[in-house]
Amino acid sequence: MSRASWHLRANALVGAWLVAATLLALGHRAVPAATWLMVHLLLLGAVSTAILVWSQHFADTLLRHPAPGGRAGLTARLAAHTVGAVAVLVGIAASRTWPVVVGGVLVAAAALAQVVTIAVQSRSALPSRFGHAARYYVAAGLVLPVAVACGVAMARGHVPDDAHARLYVAHVALALLGWVGLTVLGTLVVLWPTVLHARIEPEHERASRRALPVVVGGLLLVAVGAGTGWRPLVGLGALVVVAGIALGAVVMVAQARTAAPRTYAAWSLAAAVGWLATCTVGFGAVVVAAPDWVAAAERLRVLVAPFAVGFAAQVLVGSLSYLLPVVLGGGPSAARRTSGELDRGALVRVILVNGGLVLFAAPVPSAVRVLSSMVVLGALVAFLVLAGRAVHAALRPAAATGPAAATGPAAATGPAVAPGPAGTTATTASRSGAAVVATGVLAMAVALGVAVDPAAAGIGVGAPAAGVLATGRTTTVEVRALDMRFSPSTVRVPVGDRLVLVVTNEDDDVHELVVETGARTGRLSPGAEGTVEVGVVGGDLDGWCPIAGHRQMGMVLSIEAEGGPGAARADAVTDSVTDAMTDSVTDAATDATAEPPAGHAGHDMSGAASADGSARTGSAADDLDLMATPGPSFRPRDATLAPAGPTTHRVTLEVQEVVREVAPGVTQRLWTFGGQAPGPVLHGRVGDRFEVMLVNDGTIGHSVDFHAGALAPDDVMRTIGPGESLTYAFTATRSGIWMYHCSTMPMSMHIANGMFGAVVVDPPGLPAVDREYVVVQSELYLGPQGDVADAARIASRTPDLVVFNGYANQYRDRPLTAVAGERVRFWVLDAGPNLSSAFHVVGGQFDTVYREGDWVLRDGGSTGTGGAQVLDLAPAQGGFVELTFPEAGTYAFVSHAMSDAERGAVGRVRVTDR
Repeated sequence: MSRASWHLRANALVGAWLVAATLLALGHRAVPAATWLMVHLLLLGAVSTAILVWSQHFADTLLRHPAPGGRAGLTARLAAHTVGAVAVLVGIAASRTWPVVVGGVLVAAAALAQVVTIAVQSRSALPSRFGHAARYYVAAGLVLPVAVACGVAMARGHVPDDAHARLYVAHVALALLGWVGLTVLGTLVVLWPTVLHARIEPEHERASRRALPVVVGGLLLVAVGAGTGWRPLVGLGALVVVAGIALGAVVMVAQARTAAPRTYAAWSLAAAVGWLATCTVGFGAVVVAAPDWVAAAERLRVLVAPFAVGFAAQVLVGSLSYLLPVVLGGGPSAARRTSGELDRGALVRVILVNGGLVLFAAPVPSAVRVLSSMVVLGALVAFLVLAGRAVHAALRPAAATGPAAATGPAAATGPAVAPGPAGTTATTASRSGAAVVATGVLAMAVALGVAVDPAAAGIGVGAPAAGVLATGRTTTVEVRALDMRFSPSTVRVPVGDRLVLVVTNEDDDVHELVVETGARTGRLSPGAEGTVEVGVVGGDLDGWCPIAGHRQMGMVLSIEAEGGPGAARADAVTDSVTDAMTDSVTDAATDATAEPPAGHAGHDMSGAASADGSARTGSAADDLDLMATPGPSFRPRDATLAPAGPTTHRVTLEVQEVVREVAPGVTQRLWTFGGQAPGPVLHGRVGDRFEVMLVNDGTIGHSVDFHAGALAPDDVMRTIGPGESLTYAFTATRSGIWMYHCSTMPMSMHIANGMFGAVVVDPPGLPAVDREYVVVQSELYLGPQGDVADAARIASRTPDLVVFNGYANQYRDRPLTAVAGERVRFWVLDAGPNLSSAFHVVGGQFDTVYREGDWVLRDGGSTGTGGAQVLDLAPAQGGFVELTFPEAGTYAFVSHAMSDAERGAVGRVRVTDR
């Protein structure tokens, strides 16, 4: 196999990793732990494979001595690394520890084997000017096994939260700054001036020699700081690493002054080093500024995209854009063709990647972040397309390439200038045009994101009062949003004055101020400021926060007009008032008029009357028919409890706002964990570790509170804004069925609107049963069709529906199953937010009852003949019951608070003989 053919196949492996990462990025919502997998497909897969291939290539070139084992040895190292990386990814995705351990050992072994190879190669080599660059590769290879060990220790679980966070900090630093960073800095010693066609002066060489011990020393400080628990040492180490990066960066700038960057490779490499330095500073600052290690590890998530994409992905794609023509060979003509292909749209792509990444990291609306991330992904994926074109161009005859064949230098030295779309040399004018195009694309992403959610961008309009003599004066009032209140809550303004309200959100949740004229701030993230142009005031006006539930919590503002005949309440209110007030409902709802149950005989609730006889204009309750059955395509929530699985549970809970049917013909806009209400059921044992990443893809602030974990709520239970994420890690030390829910105020609104779920932690020695089901009871307070819950009804505790697992009567119409004589366990949780539950199986008797962490009844109790008929639970309480169905038949299960059963809390178990 020729040298070019081998390198081409090796780099095809890099491309395969990149394709896998791209596909996962496009479909990440359907994949658990998607963010972790994307990062590791890029770093552990594509980047690490490229490091093994090209560090050996550069070592061979710089040392001018063949490596022991040659290409066969490198192939073996690549195979071991690839198998190990796949094993790690599969182990994490499947929550299995042993593949992670085995894979980690293989990855570390491949790196150490490369270290030994290059070290032996260096000892046998003749002195060379740039041989010292190979020491970077040796240092990087020695760091990686330590980073891998930290990662494996985290994956195995049973690590206290503080120790887990310190391992995470060390893992990030050693993997990114050590393994990747050292390799990149060593390679750029010769790659950067080669790309630019610049001279390497003796002082440049000396600077590269000095940089290596500085960076290694900084990494040692970071590792010691993480090991000892002294966070300031991590910050100091990060600064030392930055100093080492700066030594190399100064040389790069000096060389760029003599030969300006003109190609995609040069621009991309320069941007990557900039991101490396910036992220390293941010890394140290985040760790030092955090109140503790757990908070530090969580806050480092903000650097994931800049580190992985801005630095690692850009340096990989930039390097390959230069090196691929070298691999393909074929002489100067072929090199010009391949270089021309890889430089297509060079400046546009560089601006899109870096500008899009800046937008993604900025405090912009969630829709803008999503669109900017897609722009970045598209600009990076373009490399894969162009690489395919480059390979095709290298293989076809030169005459077939058209004008592009006439530009660019030989592949041996790389492209000197960036060909334009038609193969012409990039001029200043064409570069300016490219910059305009890229900027226009980014501006379009911002505009589309704002158009999707204008309120989140703070866009609002106001309407002045009619028939009022303006004074020409402007009254400006500063208003704070804090603790679910506007302060001041009353604003006084002279009649005829123009009123401007400057609103600052000092709360930890998203807020907004809307005045009944229609003027509004738009959505304000925590710390944001907005302005309401109320206009000329002619009378009293009301203002409020229109986010669901916030007005009912007391977020109201009164504007009082003073000093004129118009001080009575203004009558001129624009039509937009109706839209702004859709979340406000009067308290005039009448009591329920449900018919009394027809007696215990039959136990069929399909004829139960409506829970609320009042006519609420616009409410989905108007369309409620509890006698209706869902359509043939309806699939009930699977109530089966999945096995507990491994000892470490990694879960991503994405907050999603979805419109779902909650009863036949009735839809509501739910705030959910993972697109479902209740959220996913988590199942483990005492001693298991749960690592939950909360990702807020909604439009307002949300949080999560796990009752199954005992830890300070200050950080992990904080409200995060749209587009933000946090990690909630805890070790289950107590058994039972535990509630988790959003704890953002108003909590009743967030729970009633779907933000709750269950964590089942098996008691030690829990006997196996034939079937296990999970039933979560909750209430629904219906707003308009397709809209959020009715906050006023939540406050009055008058639900329209009481349901099991989120949908009225779903198991009445799609029964659960069992076999006569089987032992069945029902785990039951009352999620509330307001009503108690009395779980009962009609025709069945419980011989075992486990409630709130202890056995209430077991195997018939002390007499051996004891039984129970109900599991009574207050909101947020849970437990389980066990029974054996004596014979075939259909057994109803209900909440024996019968009015709640008649509101939808009823199901059936269809029991067969076999």
